[in-house]
Amino acid sequence: MPAIAAYGIFQFLWVWNDLLMALVFVQKNTNYPMTLAIQSLLSQYGTEWHLLAAGAFLLMVVPLLVFFSLQRYFVQGLLAGSVK
Repeated sequence: MPAIAAYGIFQFLWVWNDLLMALVFVQKNTNYPMTLAIQSLLSQYGTEWHLLAAGAFLLMVVPLLVFFSLQRYFVQGLLAGSVK
C-alpha cells in the first residue's frame, strides 16, 4: 500500500504540473488550468509580478497539501524495498 501511495503522489504532481497537455487540448480561455493561466500572465509588453507571485503561490498550495498529508506513506513507499 505505501508504494502505491508514493506512486499516486508522483502521478498527481506529474499531472498537476503538466503544461504541455493544457496547451494542446484546451482552446478556450475560460477553461485554462492554473498552470496555463499563470503562463499567460507573461507577455512581451510587461509582467505583472504581483499577480504572477500570487498565482504561483496558489498553484503551489495544493501539491504541498497533498505531499504533507501523505508524507508518511511516501516515505514508507520509498523505503519499502531498501532494507530487508
